[in-house]
Amino acid sequence: MTRKILIVDDDHKTRTLLKTYLEKNQYEVRLAHDGAAFIAEFQRYGEELALVILDVMLPDTDGFALCKFVRQHSNVPIIMLTASPDQIDLVVGLELGADDYIAKPYNPRELLARIKAIHRRSGVESTSLPRYYRFLGFTLDAVERTLVDADGQLVQLTGLDFQLLKYLVEHPGDILDRNVLCEETRGRDAGPLDRSLDVQISRLRLRLHDDGKQPLLIKTVRGAGYVFAADVSVSSV
Repeated sequence: MTRKILIVDDDHKTRTLLKTYLEKNQYEVRLAHDGAAFIAEFQRYGEELALVILDVMLPDTDGFALCKFVRQHSNVPIIMLTASPDQIDLVVGLELGADDYIAKPYNPRELLARIKAIHRRSGVESTSLPRYYRFLGFTLDAVERTLVDADGQLVQLTGLDFQLLKYLVEHPGDILDRNVLCEETRGRDAGPLDRSLDVQISRLRLRLHDDGKQPLLIKTVRGAGYVFAADVSVSSV
């Protein structure tokens, strides 16, 4: 797997320190100081990237616009960096397709742990495990990380969408605690005011055309979590 990361941050000291730290941990790092430089780097190296790190505040644009741009061209994992304590940044970033976020100031070790967690969760599955999960006409391919609907059309999924859906279809009929789902998809428990899982569930329901008011696939169990209610069949071919 490629270990190339593209980082955009307008603070020179932050960029260089992060580059040095990640390169000591065997990552290849490309840097951009603003949105225009990021887009140029992404267009050059996009197919080689293992991860994108986007600062929310930039001099010529913002990380949200760049997140939207990336998602129009790639499913590469995205981590957002925000100096704002406002949950709105988190919600907007996740709705646009970010896989994780981290608040400034942060410890580079924490960021590295988040990067490793994303790559660990998105690794190619063992061939001894089921590859295909089928439910209500959908087919999820755990190796290619794709979802196809009953008409054979590809359903666009972000990396976080895939991780959440895969965990759900692996546990059909089980009531899954919010903290468990957050741990499996984001590598940490849900805080009392953390709406990230709710955003993820809503987005995944939208991808699956699952009615938010009366969902057939992902049902809310009040006070307990969520349950994937459809029958799931699995196979290796």
